[in-house]
Amino acid sequence: MSTTDAQGDVARAVASRRTNTCLRLGATLVIAVILQVYVHPVWGWPWALAYTLCHLFELWARRPLEINPGAPVATWRRLTAFVAPTITSTAFGALSIMLFSSHIRFAPTLGGMLLAGALLNVVVVNAGDRSATLMAAAPHALYLLIVPFVAKAANPGVNLADALWFGALLMIVSVTVASRTLSAALKAEADAKAEAERRRHEAEEAVAAKSAFVAMISHELRTPISAILAGAARLHSEVPETSSKVHAQLITDAGGLMRTLLNDLLDFSRLEAGRMSVESSAFNLRQALSDTLRLWRPEAARKGLRLRVAGAASLPRWTAGDAMRLKQVLNNLLSNAIKFTERGDITVVFDARPAGERILLTITVDDTGPGIPEAALPRLFTPFDQLNAAVVRQHGGSGLGLAISRELARLMGGDLTAARAPSEGARFTLTALLDPAEAPRAEKEGRSVNGLRVLVVDDHVVNRRAIELVLEPLGVDATLAESAEQALDLLSAEVFDAVLMDLYMPGMDGREATRILRAGDGPNRGVPVIAVTASATAKDWEACAAAGMNAHVAKPIDPVELFGALAQVLAGTAARSEDADVEASRA
Repeated sequence: MSTTDAQGDVARAVASRRTNTCLRLGATLVIAVILQVYVHPVWGWPWALAYTLCHLFELWARRPLEINPGAPVATWRRLTAFVAPTITSTAFGALSIMLFSSHIRFAPTLGGMLLAGALLNVVVVNAGDRSATLMAAAPHALYLLIVPFVAKAANPGVNLADALWFGALLMIVSVTVASRTLSAALKAEADAKAEAERRRHEAEEAVAAKSAFVAMISHELRTPISAILAGAARLHSEVPETSSKVHAQLITDAGGLMRTLLNDLLDFSRLEAGRMSVESSAFNLRQALSDTLRLWRPEAARKGLRLRVAGAASLPRWTAGDAMRLKQVLNNLLSNAIKFTERGDITVVFDARPAGERILLTITVDDTGPGIPEAALPRLFTPFDQLNAAVVRQHGGSGLGLAISRELARLMGGDLTAARAPSEGARFTLTALLDPAEAPRAEKEGRSVNGLRVLVVDDHVVNRRAIELVLEPLGVDATLAESAEQALDLLSAEVFDAVLMDLYMPGMDGREATRILRAGDGPNRGVPVIAVTASATAKDWEACAAAGMNAHVAKPIDPVELFGALAQVLAGTAARSEDADVEASRA
């Protein structure tokens, strides 16, 4: 056993003996009272006082070992703490000698029970420290070997006293075996806890490694996906032939599917690592849900399905919550309903009711598809699990959508459940807690992005070209930089209207480059900087804002999102300019 383990055992034994202080002193008081009532000895209360003083002495002697087991202690103090349990046990067991020498009936029996209980208490309390067990048990074992002599002297001519030898030896052997068994059990328990802790650390490291791997792969995959989507969109807008537009749309759909699968994988990885969170901001609930339904109406119509809606008029208009995550879950439910329904209706029912100071939103999606077998319901929300192989062959998918949707619903204070619909199809019920909110003040129309000079900073040539393809149709003049160092050189020499800054680049990253830009006195010190990254967590956005960035867009680049970010930062710049003009006029 190592020194650290031994010190730990001593500390546990000392703490255990201290914990038993009230029990020991209480038992001593009870014994003294019983003796006074039934035996009337003259030595009962003196014995109780002597034992109490010895126990208090032991607590004082072992106090330094309890406070800091590894700290250096004077030799005399350590020796005193070592022998203190022996003194305490000697004082307690002395009562058995007095009982065995008594002529009162059953007094020897009481003395034997006293020693047996004391030995068992020593084994239980000091099981983690072998030396403490031996020191505390030795006086009781010695008393067990002495009491036959005492009993024989007090009762001469009684041969039964010789049988006490066998009882004493049997008790000593039994206690020894019990002590070894208990020590082995405690060691096994400690080993099991250590193994469980080791496995927990290994599991946490594995999850962290997997999350890092997923983040790295997602960053690399978003680069070609961005290029695929940007190139397909440009091709679709420029080619006149219908067949070419169909091919471009096919590429766009495939790229969109790749992006959806990648987002599902990233969301699941964040949920598994406990890093997923939901935001709370004011949004138009009716508009958000209406936009989501409008997106799926053409898809339902192509399959000959009717998309019916009920209860929308009863919804509050403005609420506070995470609109993006709410739409993500509803999108998944509608996608599944349309995917698995060949004919009939898809019915969406909205309901909003007060829940204290909050609003409980309930969305029910019913379809007339094949439904869900009862046996499959328990594993419906299991990640990577599909109902059967035919579903995978016919519809594809990662098997993550419902698992992610349920976890998002729970993060929003609600849940997602599934059951068979009255129409024998499937019924999914989403609940979420929202907060009441007021309509935000109308913002002034932002400056047009046409004719802007924008610096695009990214270490990957495909990313730079993809962003350029997105910006060109908007009338934006894009200047490309392949590193943060090159970007800072350009920003010190030319004036730009905005900067699209990749976060993770070799050498200097985007946040560090922004901090250097803000700390300088060049012509672009106050230029709006938009973070462009594949990492889309709230923590990353907070770090971007702390570095001086004004907005963010996620890869793969969505032209609408990029346009909105540019309009947002330009509107902010215009507002700051107006405030500066007002202050100057006042001065």
